[in-house]
Amino acid sequence: MWHSNCVMLKKSILKKTLNGILFGALCVSLMSCDYFQQNDDRKVVVRVNDSYLYEEDIRSLINDNTSAEDSAIIVSNYITRWATQQLLIDRAELNLSETQQEEFNDLVSNYRNELYTNAYTDALVSRDLDTSLNREEISTYYEENKENFILNEDLVQIRYINLPKNSNNLEEIEKMFKRFNEEDRENLLNMALQFKNYSMNDSVWVKTKTVYDKIGPLTVEDRARLLKKDNFMELQDSLNVYLVYVNNVLERNEQAPLEYASPTIREILLNKRKQALIKELEKDITKDAIKNNEFEIYN
Repeated sequence: MWHSNCVMLKKSILKKTLNGILFGALCVSLMSCDYFQQNDDRKVVVRVNDSYLYEEDIRSLINDNTSAEDSAIIVSNYITRWATQQLLIDRAELNLSETQQEEFNDLVSNYRNELYTNAYTDALVSRDLDTSLNREEISTYYEENKENFILNEDLVQIRYINLPKNSNNLEEIEKMFKRFNEEDRENLLNMALQFKNYSMNDSVWVKTKTVYDKIGPLTVEDRARLLKKDNFMELQDSLNVYLVYVNNVLERNEQAPLEYASPTIREILLNKRKQALIKELEKDITKDAIKNNEFEIYN
């Protein structure tokens, strides 16, 4: 397959793009599929000054299902982008001051170090971190930090049903929906196949934005109705009827309930455990290095 692609590259890429693709006047050379050899065994496809693009770098761009024409376009575009980037880098190195280049090199080095150390510590933490949290831990943190859990948006507990206007048993459904005892709830759930959408769990706090997204005819202009506790609403559009019952309401700037804040608290507590574990790992690895004569400080 690569041999056939090689022929394709020679016929399609080099003939169509050699003159314009890599700005030949800027010392860019495109090699034929005979390639020249570097000191290693890799085959060079393109050279831009002292930078090289190898056969292995572009091999994964095409496969057996890629047509010759598409392969030519894909490889040609990739070579163009690669060469342009290398030319820009070379020009930058010529025109940027040594101080700037040293700063950039330090940033690259620091970023590389962070990638390696974070990947390693994350792997160790994933293995050793205890992610179990009981309700008491979450509740204690909530009580000690209540001032950090003030709502910045309205919350409601609602139930709703979206069903077609032409439903034969609409009155019966509405009656059960309003009364909503255990038997009604069970009956409504058994009828759920005829609903376009629904939610019977009116003990969960949800953002009003979510309600607006779910119930089409409801808009921000209906905020006063939506934020009225123990309130039933029947809304319609051209095709559907929406039955909505607002069970409870919390407005912005009120205290967030524990059940709503719990997922955030869980993340906070797990992150605290993670940071403590990382510190312990760092101490252990330093102790081991000193013990094994891998780490010395000279006075």
